[in-house]
Amino acid sequence: MPVNIAIDGPAGAGKSTVAKRIAEEFGYLYVDTGAMYRAMALFFLQKGIDGRDEAAIEAACREVSVSLEYRDGAQQVLLNGENVTDRIRTEEVSRMASVTSVYRAVREKLVQQQRELARRRDVVMDGRDIGTAVLPDATLKVYLTASSRVRALRRFKELKERGEEVNLEAIEEEIIRRDERDMNRALSPLKRANDAVLLDSSEMTLEEVLREMEELVEDAGSRGCCGC
Repeated sequence: MPVNIAIDGPAGAGKSTVAKRIAEEFGYLYVDTGAMYRAMALFFLQKGIDGRDEAAIEAACREVSVSLEYRDGAQQVLLNGENVTDRIRTEEVSRMASVTSVYRAVREKLVQQQRELARRRDVVMDGRDIGTAVLPDATLKVYLTASSRVRALRRFKELKERGEEVNLEAIEEEIIRRDERDMNRALSPLKRANDAVLLDSSEMTLEEVLREMEELVEDAGSRGCCGC
């Protein structure tokens, strides 16, 4: 049976960075579910759709296709066949993704593809509800988190390096609002699965987090699927 690693947690906790490194080290397929939702959000923005208009979002879902492919070892996100990897990391897309990912039509569109990948390959997936909804029988579940201030500082530095003018306080306020939305949405809210390992990276370096994850994955791999 394929080994499935599920990493959940709030925005800015470092899930994608950790998931990519672990997938590379162990030879697993990295599935960036957040990027898939961001691609959908970009499509809605391109169409000029109000993120609060669920009917319009549902109708637009019939027109959109999101897929992943790897080029030179790097994941590329395709939106209706167009590579949008470099266009889905803006704050505008992030906000739209948080708002629209709560809709059933959006989730159903993407979850089926994510589960199919996990049935065929050893995968590492990161997101908000991988261990609770997408892959409830994952070999290993980890809930990776950090304080809102630490996450805001990480995002602030990332955006500054891109040359964007940003405000630290505004970023933290948006992170707190996003946590509230994600944790209280009706469909698949962000929460720690009962059998997930809690990993708080607030006081940890990236290398320390990776060492902890490596031990968890090695142990899970030796046990096999479902803890057998």
